[in-house]
Amino acid sequence: MQANVRSVAVIGGGPAGLMAAERVAEAGYRVDVYERMPSVGRKILMAGKTGLNLTHSEPQADFLARYGTQAATLAGIVRSFDAQAVRDWAAGLGVETYVGSSGRVFPREMKAAPLLRAWVRRLRTLGVRFHVRHRWTGWQADGSLCFEGPEGQAVICPPPAATVLALGGGSWASLGSDGAWCPLLAAAGAGVAPLRPANCGFEVVWSPVLRDRFAGEPVKTVVARYGEVSKPGEFVLSRDGVEGSLIYAFSAALRDACERDGQAVLSLDLLPGRDSERLRQDLRRPRGSLSASSYLKKALGLEGVKAALVREILGPSLLDHPERLIRTLKDFPLTVLRPRPIDEAISTAGGVMFGSMTPELMLTTRPGVFCCGEMLDWEAPTGGYLLTACFATGAWVGDAVVRWGQK
Repeated sequence: MQANVRSVAVIGGGPAGLMAAERVAEAGYRVDVYERMPSVGRKILMAGKTGLNLTHSEPQADFLARYGTQAATLAGIVRSFDAQAVRDWAAGLGVETYVGSSGRVFPREMKAAPLLRAWVRRLRTLGVRFHVRHRWTGWQADGSLCFEGPEGQAVICPPPAATVLALGGGSWASLGSDGAWCPLLAAAGAGVAPLRPANCGFEVVWSPVLRDRFAGEPVKTVVARYGEVSKPGEFVLSRDGVEGSLIYAFSAALRDACERDGQAVLSLDLLPGRDSERLRQDLRRPRGSLSASSYLKKALGLEGVKAALVREILGPSLLDHPERLIRTLKDFPLTVLRPRPIDEAISTAGGVMFGSMTPELMLTTRPGVFCCGEMLDWEAPTGGYLLTACFATGAWVGDAVVRWGQK
């Protein structure tokens, strides 16, 4: 890249791409953002429907551990734009944040739209130009970028001095991230790990009664255990299986086990407030003329979807074997068969392998082409970790592009 060439293309208008565009534009470069959807930031708006979880306030060592097998790789990147940096950046846009009871960080107004509008205004003030309805389709032989635009095929010629790819993963294709870039980068010599669902629901074989009567019901106040990890929380029973925050917390381990073994078993403590001995005492109460359902409700507080789950395993005679009932209540085996389809997932694992890039996240086979955001091969749970890493990798790449231009 020549020092006097100051044109940079950013392909993808999500959080990583917009952050990269901001860093590069602040350095005085001309930046063009290409987005295949009619507007930028659609996944940010979707995430903000229930309150935009920007980041998390937990200690940095714990924060970094959330990135699992890629924690060491992402450590320096995330430290360079950490949770406090995210909050400071939002404050610079006029968006005040606060720490919720769970440690998660949200905008004070709990809305994504004001932040996105302020961000786009800042980018326009910096001279960033937006080109929506432009789907990137690859490169010409001379490195020119090819797009399908509103008026058909378009070629950006001459090639920009640097290109930032921020194309997202493969979930929520209707919002712009469909993974169509994978074969393009593989053909360019980049190592691309297959995209897989992350933070996703799982399929379970339910009886028609359970599926028809309880689909959509929340299963509250349980403790899930898989391997050495236990977490309290809740989830939702769906017609096809299970979903919700507690399931998402175990989704990476469950997905890997399903791929390896054909299924996985998540253990549930359905009554975490009562130990086995307490349950034995409760079940010694006289039943009298009460039906099984009424007795379970009175003696154990067990009713609704939790009672239905127990009947799913033990059948209608569940009171005939108290010890078996107790074991089931304290160690309910939830057998999941496979993740739900990738387009239903909150995020994806897989993507451009770090070994295919320099430490600056530039493709080794395509000098001047940088990658950031969810299209990289990493995953994290919900809780602000996804957005933070997208912001951080975008800022990292933006700074790297500026340094590249100074060579």
